[in-house]
Amino acid sequence: MTERLFGTDGVRGRAGSPPLDVCTVRRLGAALVRALPRASVEHSLLIGRDTRESGEWIGRELAHGARTAGGLVTSAGVISTPAVAYLTRESEFDAGVVISASHNPFEDNGIKVFSGAGEKFTERLEAEIEQVVADASWTVPDGEAASLEDGDFSPRYLAHARAALPGAQALGGSRLAVDCANGATTVLAPRLFAELGFDVVPLGCAPDGRNINLACGSTHPEPLARAVVERGCRLGVAFDGDGDRAIFVDHLGRIVDGDAIMLLAARYLQSIGHLRNHAIVATVMSNIGLEIGLREGGIGLVRCPVGDKYVMEEMIRRDLSLGGEQSGHIIFSEFLFTGDGLVTALNVLQVMAATGRELADLASELTTYPQVLLNVRVRVKKDLREVPQIAAVVSGVERRLGDTGRLLVRYSGTEPLLRIMLEGQDQDQIRAWAEEIASEVRTHLA
Repeated sequence: MTERLFGTDGVRGRAGSPPLDVCTVRRLGAALVRALPRASVEHSLLIGRDTRESGEWIGRELAHGARTAGGLVTSAGVISTPAVAYLTRESEFDAGVVISASHNPFEDNGIKVFSGAGEKFTERLEAEIEQVVADASWTVPDGEAASLEDGDFSPRYLAHARAALPGAQALGGSRLAVDCANGATTVLAPRLFAELGFDVVPLGCAPDGRNINLACGSTHPEPLARAVVERGCRLGVAFDGDGDRAIFVDHLGRIVDGDAIMLLAARYLQSIGHLRNHAIVATVMSNIGLEIGLREGGIGLVRCPVGDKYVMEEMIRRDLSLGGEQSGHIIFSEFLFTGDGLVTALNVLQVMAATGRELADLASELTTYPQVLLNVRVRVKKDLREVPQIAAVVSGVERRLGDTGRLLVRYSGTEPLLRIMLEGQDQDQIRAWAEEIASEVRTHLA
């Protein structure tokens, strides 16, 4: 069986260790070129990276492998993931590659691949690359990997972002705190918001190769919240290391996650007639409060597995305008089929300008329902429908929840655990129901 290299967000691992060792990275570069459709004699690739110290050598080795297979490689240097996706499509590259581990610490890195249409590779295309990598009939020629000369593609991407959401400029003059996670948006976000006339308070804008995501950015928004209050900012936005997600802070210092952003964006798009098919996509992790809030506005919610590539695939399948994750990956398909933190921030500013409402007011429309999470260790991972006692208690809880709550029962993919998640209106009640299910699981599967 072919070894899996790609996970939910590309190839990930510790830089320097398989699958991110020199040999495998070179082979991946060559396999990507070999796996692309043979529409042209030579395939062109655009490579971008975040600020991790390992990004430069991984890019160099990946390019070496791609060139040995006949690929033409262009480097955009340090730039965000969505910028690579946009530039790949706009400049008609055959594929785009991002070297990043997103919100992970600097020791990790990863390789994400985009098609010429600016969309993340599907699992089918990833599987094809894995098969080429596993094919022992070919090798990557030896030789020293040449240095990459970085081009400046930032102006083209920033011009696209400004043109896509011009209404954001109406709030120019406001003070805005921007946390770039010491990552890829360091070279983009402060410049963009300053050009739009905002008084920018920068945080996490001094990358040194090792401080990416370190106590900053979208996974650590607490420093941003303090800065917003202390500096009297109208709002704050925190990006992750590669810039494809954004978490917000309102003027009171309260954190606003992706669920609230999707609700305010969906309602605004619906109001101006731009929400195709009157539905959005979110993952199984989004709170039931989002679903209820959308339903009240006549908007449907389609759920998918965790991972923005699954969000993208569902949006394409159903021809939808908006989708995303609670973590801040938001996709506006009118502009791009991948999460884009900068475009998300501009969208929030545009909604504020158009409605005359502050972020705190807009975000208050989301009622986050109480949630209970239980992990039960199991001896075997048996189909729950084949255990009548467990199936009966699960069915009973679902019946009692009705349309005012949500139950998700699934096995862990990596541990001998059954995960039980319940959302509802009363914390004590849903905890009791979760314990009912856990008790039967322990009796029959532990």
